[in-house]
Amino acid sequence: MPADFKMIAALLGDLDDSDGQGKVYFRQDDSPEVLSRAAEHIRQAFPRDTGVEPTSTLIVTWENMAAAGTSGRGDGLDAKRNTFQLVVASMESSSYAVLLYPRDGLQFHSTSVGGETKLLETGFNEGLVQGWFWNNQPGTYFRVTTDEETSIRDLTEKTTSGQRGVWVYEIGSAPFFVAITPGVNSDLPDEEYPESETPRYPVSEPLEPRLQPRYTNPEQVQLVPPYSRPHQPQIIIVDEDEGLNVNVYGYDVERCANNRHKCSAFADCRDYSNGYCCHCKPGFYGNGKDCVAEGKPQRMNGKVNGRVFVGNSPSPVELSNHDLHSYVVANDGRAYVAISNIPDSLGPSLQPLSSLGGVIGWAFALEQPGYQNGFSLIGGEFSRQAEVIFQPGNERLSIKQQFKGIDEHDHLVVSTELEGRLPAVLPGSSVQISPYKEIYQYDRDLITSSSNRDYTITSPGSAVQPRSYQWRQTITFKGCQHDAAIRPELATQQLSVDQIFVMFDADNHLIRYAMSNRIGSVHSALPEQNPCFTGRHGCDINAVCKPGDGLQFTCECSSGFTGDGRYCYDADECSETPQVCGANAVCSNQPGTFRCQCLSGFVFASDGKTCIEEDRPVDHCRRGSHDCDVAERAMCSYTGGSAFVCSCLPGFTGDGRVCRDVDECQQDRCHRDAACSNTLGSYACQCHPGFHGDGFQCNPTGRNREKTPCERHRESAQSSTSDSSFLSFFRPRPAVGQYVPQCDEHGSYQSTQCHTSIGQCWCVDASGQELPNTRTGPGNTPLCIDQAVTPPPVGPTPRPDVHPVAPGTHLLFAQSGKIEHVPLDGYNIKKEEAKPLLHIPDRVVIAVAYDCVEKMVYWTDITGPAISRARLSGGDISPVITTGLQSPEGIAIDHVARLLFWTDSMRDTVEVSQLDGSQRRVLFDTDLINPRPIVTNSAYGRLYWADWNRDGPKIEMANMDGTERVVLVKDDLGLPNGLTFDTDNQQLCWADAGTRRVECMDPHRRLRRTIVEGIQYPFALVSFGRNLYYTDWRREAVVAVDRQSQRETDEFLPQRRSRLYGITTTPTQCQQAYNYCANNGSCSHLCLPRLGGFTCRCPDDGAGGRCVESNL
Repeated sequence: MPADFKMIAALLGDLDDSDGQGKVYFRQDDSPEVLSRAAEHIRQAFPRDTGVEPTSTLIVTWENMAAAGTSGRGDGLDAKRNTFQLVVASMESSSYAVLLYPRDGLQFHSTSVGGETKLLETGFNEGLVQGWFWNNQPGTYFRVTTDEETSIRDLTEKTTSGQRGVWVYEIGSAPFFVAITPGVNSDLPDEEYPESETPRYPVSEPLEPRLQPRYTNPEQVQLVPPYSRPHQPQIIIVDEDEGLNVNVYGYDVERCANNRHKCSAFADCRDYSNGYCCHCKPGFYGNGKDCVAEGKPQRMNGKVNGRVFVGNSPSPVELSNHDLHSYVVANDGRAYVAISNIPDSLGPSLQPLSSLGGVIGWAFALEQPGYQNGFSLIGGEFSRQAEVIFQPGNERLSIKQQFKGIDEHDHLVVSTELEGRLPAVLPGSSVQISPYKEIYQYDRDLITSSSNRDYTITSPGSAVQPRSYQWRQTITFKGCQHDAAIRPELATQQLSVDQIFVMFDADNHLIRYAMSNRIGSVHSALPEQNPCFTGRHGCDINAVCKPGDGLQFTCECSSGFTGDGRYCYDADECSETPQVCGANAVCSNQPGTFRCQCLSGFVFASDGKTCIEEDRPVDHCRRGSHDCDVAERAMCSYTGGSAFVCSCLPGFTGDGRVCRDVDECQQDRCHRDAACSNTLGSYACQCHPGFHGDGFQCNPTGRNREKTPCERHRESAQSSTSDSSFLSFFRPRPAVGQYVPQCDEHGSYQSTQCHTSIGQCWCVDASGQELPNTRTGPGNTPLCIDQAVTPPPVGPTPRPDVHPVAPGTHLLFAQSGKIEHVPLDGYNIKKEEAKPLLHIPDRVVIAVAYDCVEKMVYWTDITGPAISRARLSGGDISPVITTGLQSPEGIAIDHVARLLFWTDSMRDTVEVSQLDGSQRRVLFDTDLINPRPIVTNSAYGRLYWADWNRDGPKIEMANMDGTERVVLVKDDLGLPNGLTFDTDNQQLCWADAGTRRVECMDPHRRLRRTIVEGIQYPFALVSFGRNLYYTDWRREAVVAVDRQSQRETDEFLPQRRSRLYGITTTPTQCQQAYNYCANNGSCSHLCLPRLGGFTCRCPDDGAGGRCVESNL
């Protein structure tokens, strides 16, 4: 880049996906979940932008990409993989690019291009555009990364959207490529939300979590093939869940069985009492995580950065990504180091600083008998900090080096930073450094050393100046502690350095260091004379020197080479051992090693060596290759992999592969005064002539039907007015000040009764009895639920069970004797596809809730009263709780802990049970007057409910175990009737029929804001993405509200107009969440989550004394 063509480079380099592990996926997606997540990222990056409403997205996922030339190698060097993602979100006037990178860092930062190592690159390129006089010229070129390796690392550490590893850019306004504008939010939060939150983007097939990012839910950053299983989108969590510090799965002890892949390919994994450790195999040395062949030369690459002052200069010399290369002949301890592009003003003064390469010499020093060099002890991942104090001027220089292990090119990687001042050395001067010894002292994960270095400077005029400096350094590393009991303590060792050569090559601007290094005893003893310990053995540089008696020794070629030791040449493992890679693989020889690559259609198994046939799941339901009965009688359900199950539709019986119609008319489903007509998969009931009803309930027709209790009550009140015979000729009228009940058109008591003479109103039940705590004074009307059963219609009525619902997200809402569903297209209500889900004409349904795990609908009805459930896919109604209820009005589900919560406005309780109604317990029965809506926050173990008590309305919060009950909101409330919790944004929202507002609050920080005002009479509320949906009694409608634009966007009027009650959604997948009761938390009965733990509780019936309570 730049190139002649248009390009968005999420991570540009020579990447390889030919081994079957690397994959590239792309798809276009306009699902509401993805559009909502993209909009949220854009708003976070550009908080001042309004009207952010993407209409479509293009999602590209690069999964497990290797650097070209490393993929499939059998020596373990192909283990480093990069996974990243690009999302292009399109809107009417502009487009945005969202770049997502893994939180645990990219595993490689460069690839080999044309034989030269090139850093990966991220940016945007417009390509050639037409200039003046039709000449083509380069267009806009915007580079995110630079020529510094740190900029590649920053992709996972920094942000333009306030979320680590997530970068958002506006990439121009259609139809012209105008500019690249980065997001303005580079601040990182101190804490990140759990999962489900950060998150990466929804894709079609879940990966093993590394760990969440994230694109979540998510979320972690949780990447998935878009076309594998499009029916079940998942949220990506790259680096989930380790990156979120959430221990979803814990093991008592780490074992090799779960961690063998963390060891080097040339190491064995061994279990100890407290965990595992990696140990290099014979012929190799290192710490087990990094292992290299004995005797094999080692190479190291890195960058040097920093600011160095020279002499008395007030201005520093800036170092920016200067290349550092090193080569070590391991079998004689000779190390060579070179740093490029050094300016003339600094180069001569760097000559005394051979210490820059000293740590490399220590790492691969020639080992004396019984002693080990640095790499043998701690491997290739460690940090080194050193301080140099020059005499006599007292100049100080700080050196910081980070050794990062072995990269995909088999090179050790190091980054170096210099900061401070050097004494000036005149150009053209030479420096000679005297041999020195340095003592290394070892402690747990810490190594220290210090020494004095003498050197002389010979100026161009042959003047000789003796100089010296003091040297102190600290090396920190992460060793394996599990074998400490059997591992001998590290002894103090001495590094002897001689044959030191330094030179500044002014013509090529190179600083060069060379030295010989030996590690051995600190005690002054006769030096070892065996050539293996002096380095004067004459073995090939790819050989190991094996000491014998006295001065005897032998030379053996290193692993991967063959010869007599004096001369070694590369062994062609592919020719010598044709089956080295096993079946279904191709072997490619490499210097000192070889590479295995699986044939097309095969991938490496978990051992990294065996090629197995690629498992490509087949969705037989979608393909139509299943053996279920025809779609009119059966349903095929995909269960993952290539598996599926067959089940008969409601109204049919069988095993799903053969289904037969059920004749419901043989089961006396209709009323005795109705005729039953069997149909394919269903039936219909119709009242006989002379009767009216829905066929399940039939009543005589005619003008002389029996009067209802309300009508008799009203007639009695009207007739007991006056004994005047004159008045008896006229219609009865009540006496002044007497209460007369109000009946509806069907003869039932109206739910709200008023006595105009005294200016009071109150709520009544179906029998006309006043409900406690509902009476109001003049000018106020209570919020009364219609307790009367809606009379059945005349004519055939569908059977009273669930009609199967098509895939996708739907709104479910209650309307007296039925529950209806209407699908959502993004956030738009597909009004023309609204259908009844459930007919229960003899019930008044108030609240509805949905269990996303078992795809089950739960509801309360106040006529039973009862709590019931039915499957969304169809089937009969199952009772959950039928006793101990008076007026159950609110219902909520914790899909993680598998718990059911509800409110009872006549018992004035908040209660809990398991989803089947067992283990029932009252959580609260005090300080409640009219509790109604209730919602859960599974991830935090929280419960929220509202009480519309007119004398003191409030919204409360508590842990699900009943602890930490607090009032969240009590000011400026009227009738807080609807309540919902948005888990994505951690927002509690409510609809208030008294203040006529919809408001939201962050319950953690108690930040409250108004969404819309001036609404009419809301009853229930539900959150979905950026939208809120509420039911309104006066409008008899479902109303959509956009929280971002803070306005109503849609309205749905059901065909049958009457009051609407509870509302919920049927999301296609559960929100990613975890609490401590996911598997009942080892409790004997009820496991109730709370923030940071859980409580084991007994049901109110005591469970026969077998229950144990505890707080965990």
